[in-house]
Amino acid sequence: MVSTKARTRKATMTNKERVEALLRREKPDRVPFWPFGRSFAVIHSGGNIGDLFTGKYTSEWVYQAEKKASEEFDWVFTPSAVRSGGRGGYNGTFGGQIKLPTSKYSQAVYVTRHPAETPEEVMALKVPDVRDFFTSEMIDFYKRVREDKDDNRPFDVSVGGLSVVNMAGGIVGAERLCKWMIKAPEVAHRVLRLAADYELSMAQFIKDTFGANKGMPTGANAFASNQLISPKHFEEFCLPYLQEVHQKILAMGFKHLRTHPCGEQNRNLPYWAQVPLGDPGMLWVGHEIDLMTAAKYFPNDIIAGNLDTTVIQCGTPNEVYEEAEKVIKLGKSLDNGFVLCPACEFPPLAPVDNVRAITRSLNDFGWYD
Repeated sequence: MVSTKARTRKATMTNKERVEALLRREKPDRVPFWPFGRSFAVIHSGGNIGDLFTGKYTSEWVYQAEKKASEEFDWVFTPSAVRSGGRGGYNGTFGGQIKLPTSKYSQAVYVTRHPAETPEEVMALKVPDVRDFFTSEMIDFYKRVREDKDDNRPFDVSVGGLSVVNMAGGIVGAERLCKWMIKAPEVAHRVLRLAADYELSMAQFIKDTFGANKGMPTGANAFASNQLISPKHFEEFCLPYLQEVHQKILAMGFKHLRTHPCGEQNRNLPYWAQVPLGDPGMLWVGHEIDLMTAAKYFPNDIIAGNLDTTVIQCGTPNEVYEEAEKVIKLGKSLDNGFVLCPACEFPPLAPVDNVRAITRSLNDFGWYD
């Protein structure tokens, strides 16, 4: 049974204005929904995920697909350029060998060889020039995006810069990184140093090319989860580099950072709380971390999360509607400010009726007094 509607209103803010209000520490008219749903948007516009990596779709085509989804489902829109050939992921950035997805249902490249697989290769590895990643086509695309005044888009550039641990895992593989934390700590530190330096160079390039006010640096660090490493190893290996990268990026002039401690990271939260996010920043948590717990550790930052992606993908529309209601009501009770997000990346194959159920739940329960 679908829950009784709370109150449906006419919006007085755009999604852009809602995010901007939260960043000013003001209350918006309604909770915004920021789904990170590029893959879903591509499929919804008739594409498939494999072709994202082959050059079939231009950045402009993907931009229009994302824009269409943001308008249809009332999403916050943060466009990102497409880099063809599968390059540019955590593995491909440093020169690993990868295989492109061949199925329309796959959304990830396959690693066939990491950039460094021995301690000797790690020590010999150099930080690549970030300009090899940002092609002239990508730069032109982001400049063109700035000319498009979109009511759902709070930032012009989708910026990385904070995925230090995931980048390190992409360079050598998560299993090797974890093993070297125990058996060869100097090698593990070297990998994290390389990752941190690259993330900093990416943020600096964005700042120099587009300006620090045009993007919110972002990052996800699933390889730091307690399903892989202990809190002790997080403190020793991850925390110093995360603190350094966040502090230096804020010093570049970026005001707001958004980080996603993906997976089970409850025991890492006392350390994450020592990582600055800006004034305010945004902490995006998965379903493993309770919203109230996140707010306790990050009282000065916006909390984002944590609608279960399994329910979005596999539930009925009524189940999705009711699950979104629970998350929205809890998020609205936080003093921090709240953004509804999926617990992790939005399921690309989510049924359209389930996606519409989230929009309905937002419009029934997401309004502030």
